[in-house]
Amino acid sequence: MRSHAGASLSRRRFLALSAGGVAGTAALSGCALSTAGAAPGGGESITMMVKLDDISPELIQQAQKELGISITVVQDDITRLIAMLTNGKPPDLVRGLGALDAPYFAARGVAEDLDPYFAKSTILKTDDLDPANDVWRFDGTTQGKGPRYGMAKDFSQDAMFWYNTALFDKAGVDYPSETEPITYEEWLENAKRLVQRKNGQTTVYGGSYNGVNLTVLLTNLTAAAGGSLFSGDFTRVDFTTPEARKALTWYVDYAKTKVGPSLIQPNPDTWDGPTYVANRMAMSGSGYWLGGMINEDPKVAKVSRLAPAPVFEGGRRLSSCQAGTGMWMPKKAQNKDAAWRVFEWFFGEGPAKARAEGGWGIPTLKSLRPLMPQKEDYQKRVFKVQEAELEHFSVTPFTPYVKTEAVDALINQILPAAMNGQISVDTLAGRLNSSINEQMKRGKEQVG
Repeated sequence: MRSHAGASLSRRRFLALSAGGVAGTAALSGCALSTAGAAPGGGESITMMVKLDDISPELIQQAQKELGISITVVQDDITRLIAMLTNGKPPDLVRGLGALDAPYFAARGVAEDLDPYFAKSTILKTDDLDPANDVWRFDGTTQGKGPRYGMAKDFSQDAMFWYNTALFDKAGVDYPSETEPITYEEWLENAKRLVQRKNGQTTVYGGSYNGVNLTVLLTNLTAAAGGSLFSGDFTRVDFTTPEARKALTWYVDYAKTKVGPSLIQPNPDTWDGPTYVANRMAMSGSGYWLGGMINEDPKVAKVSRLAPAPVFEGGRRLSSCQAGTGMWMPKKAQNKDAAWRVFEWFFGEGPAKARAEGGWGIPTLKSLRPLMPQKEDYQKRVFKVQEAELEHFSVTPFTPYVKTEAVDALINQILPAAMNGQISVDTLAGRLNSSINEQMKRGKEQVG
């Protein structure tokens, strides 16, 4: 695949590559540019494709004032990104999840190798980069090695979980250890004891464990069981291996017990944060990042603790990052020098320091780690647990041949039948293999 790293990208080729990768993505309609950061009187400017809350109007104004660079924001949308890439006029910086997106875009030759920029930077020094940034590396074969194609703005070890001690006390359940991981089996047993129901309705979830998305969750659960969901060349998945089957069985059992949100019991809040801080969720597998929201309510923060990522009985201890949300630069970006200056500022200066102080993820520069919240005793406790967990960090490689959105769409169609007891886990594994591998086959043929 390395031969494609510098290959020119035709519209037909990229659209073909993307057809399977973005299956289920809604067509863009009426998506306009936000030009709140446009600078009067000209000067340097860049375009960023991000979620609108990634960079606030205040930060856009701050960038203009401090850097003299105006920022135009385009709402993050894969359909629009493809159109801009194939037209040769891409954004200068693009939001992405390093753990999932780096191999996909690097393999297709559309992402800029940022190693030369890092080598010259006095702000983003490579020896200061946390190993979590390795999710943004790809050598043409393996994620975690080779050139850097982006950087994470912050990260979490996403299999770690928060728990509410008040709800544990009410149910008479012992707290998980803050130094030694409990097993996934123990986690589920605790969730069964912690769940609260009234008139057939769940009023307090015993626990939520859904990962960044189902594809990456099952990938990481399989790794925790001691295996790999992907073949050695990342061209196929195999849910029938003992390790993948253990992961699949555990998650199906989790859904069947209805102790937490799943495809057959959706959370009305749509994600864990609001539910957890409302004291309606005893455990949330959301990693350190959720601390930013928890810290905003001292009453919730005082009864909240962070625990190590669980392990499977007989499995290995690992604690990977499932997202690594950050940015990358398209190879055909028109304003690379200005984009890099904004990149340095966003990832290494004022905005990065503010994120670190708020507890919204672990800083991806080691030098910023002392800024993480440690004022209150409960914050010191969380910090200590998180620091110890970093010793077990690892990168779980992901395939470059398909976007997770496409795989999630297939999983969402097939998995509920098993959760509802209509098909066995063995049947489920076979159907997942058949559907996903067909998608990956097309991706491999298109990349070469």
